[in-house]
Amino acid sequence: MCKFFRAKNTGVVLFICLVMLLLLTLLGVSSVQTTSLEQIMARNAVDANIAFQAAESALREGEDFVENLTNTQSFDASGASNNGLYDDAGPGNTPNWRNITWNSGLGHRVSSTGVTGTVRPPEYIVERVTVVIPQGDSLNLDNIGSELGTGTTQIFRVTARGQGATVDSQALVQSTYGKRL
Repeated sequence: MCKFFRAKNTGVVLFICLVMLLLLTLLGVSSVQTTSLEQIMARNAVDANIAFQAAESALREGEDFVENLTNTQSFDASGASNNGLYDDAGPGNTPNWRNITWNSGLGHRVSSTGVTGTVRPPEYIVERVTVVIPQGDSLNLDNIGSELGTGTTQIFRVTARGQGATVDSQALVQSTYGKRL
């Protein structure tokens, strides 16, 4: 009886088990790699969200700064005063927000309303872009109220930059803001 089974046993079962074990090992290794990649992607998404929130808080502070302006005397075409207030670079020229070095500590305003978990506080600049002068009652179509649409509206561009939990993540947001002075 033992002789009969020995003649038929050639090791096929062992080979099939080894192949199945190899397939299960490959499946396990690939799932570990996928999980690691998903963790990195989730961490980067959180980091980008922190950077975006920081930039939004600086943008809001920049808009509040413009809202509280009473004059535009502190705006500088060259940015030599390093206060973060610029005149527009003009058509055909590189915008000021592209020319400044954000990490230098000069040429921008550091936001006082930061977001926790950032490597640097958010920063912003304000550019005086243009002046809109209304013609007649174009701003008051139905002549409602005593003012007939007189006055000029200053147009400002507020650019804010925020960084996340690492220096590699950053968000840059802009808004255009009009204020009558």
